Parts: sequence; structure tokens; C-alpha cells
Amino acid sequence: MRSQQKILAAALGLIEGGGFEAVNIAAVATAAGVSRQTVYSIFGTREEVVSQAMGGLAIEVLGEITAQVESVDTACDYVVEFIVAARTAVRAHPVLATLLLAERGNPVFDVEMMSRAIPFATQMLTPMVERGLATDVELDEIVEIAVRLGLSVVAFDSELVHSDDSLRAFLARWLGPAIRSTS
Repeated sequence: MRSQQKILAAALGLIEGGGFEAVNIAAVATAAGVSRQTVYSIFGTREEVVSQAMGGLAIEVLGEITAQVESVDTACDYVVEFIVAARTAVRAHPVLATLLLAERGNPVFDVEMMSRAIPFATQMLTPMVERGLATDVELDEIVEIAVRLGLSVVAFDSELVHSDDSLRAFLARWLGPAIRSTS
């Protein structure tokens, strides 16, 4: 296994075992069986290691999410199913579940989170444009609301939206008018 892959796997293992606070360059290097200089030369910073490790994991999980949105017919349904599938994935995966913990070093609570999340979400929601469910102009606003609402739903659970069906109904009720108004 290449050093970069070892480092990313080690970072994910540290996050799973001890949260984001467990990740530092020395711990990643030790867990990966490489030198600290190797980690620095490949990634530069702890934040970049965490970002790339989480991004790689997110891309893996994306396959499951993509399957959930393939059969929908409207932009609203696309966003609803995307958020429901994302919450299911976060709940099911131990590393992704750490995103729900408000601890130091958690990228969800980082001040630059939105600047990293928007391009990723745009990539994930662009198939709506390709399928004719939204226009390029509408996509930017849909992405903004999807990221903000999606993060809220994933981070803050309640009885009202605890089941997938109740979450779908809630999202459709509130997103439907907003997304239809952009058309």
C-alpha cells in the first residue's frame, strides 16, 4: 500500500477510535508506519490529512446515496432523497458519525466548512441539471439550502424527523415550495 493510502487509512482509524481530537501528524505517522516528514511532505497540514481522508470516505458513501436519487422526478425529491440517504450513511458509519460530535478539530464546526462543503455538494447535486430537474442558475441556490438544511438534519435529530419517512415528509413540505419557486 502506498504511503498516501496508509496515511489516509490511519487518519480514518484514529477518527473512528478517538474522534478528530485524536488526529495529529505524529499519531497519523505512527499509525501509518511512516515518518512525520512523510505525512508533512504529502499533505502539509493535519487539516489537509483530515479533509482528504473524509473526502475519500464521502466519495465511497456517495455510491449508496446516488442509488437513492436515480429514480426521482423532481428537484425537490432529489434533494429530499439526497438528505435522507446522507443522514442514513452518517448514522451507519462510525467515522461519519463522529461528524455529529461538537469537538475541537471537527471539520463540520470549522469556520471554513461551508467553503469546502459547497463545491462538494455542487458536484453531488449537478446530476439534477443533467437530468433537467433544475437549471445551472437554480443549482447554486438549491446547493446552498441543501447544505445548510442537510447539515442541520444530520447533526440535530428530533422525534419529528427521526424516521426516514418522517424526514422525507418534513423535507418535502418545506423544500417543495422553496425549490419550485426557483423554477
